[in-house]
Amino acid sequence: METTLALKALAALSHESRLAAFRYLVQAGPDGLAVGELRERLDLPPATLSAHLNVLRQADLVQDQRQGRVIRVRADYGQMNALLAYLTENCCAGSSSCTPSTPCKS
Repeated sequence: METTLALKALAALSHESRLAAFRYLVQAGPDGLAVGELRERLDLPPATLSAHLNVLRQADLVQDQRQGRVIRVRADYGQMNALLAYLTENCCAGSSSCTPSTPCKS
């Protein structure tokens, strides 16, 4: 992942409602959530949620799919994993005692 893409993703997640929305979508799994269900969980007005989802879309963190009259939103796990890999790629200066699956001890 390039630094500019990482910054865009981190900026998108740096708002309480957007971070909460993304976490709900990650928790929901590959099926995602209907926009209405996500709105109810977050207790946000429709226009506000729409604006937040647009920011997450622009950062490639979420994707939508229309199913009839319902729009389902899903976390983009590939982008999420790329961001995590970017953040941890130089963990402990390459020490074998520290990997993303076994975090550094402080």
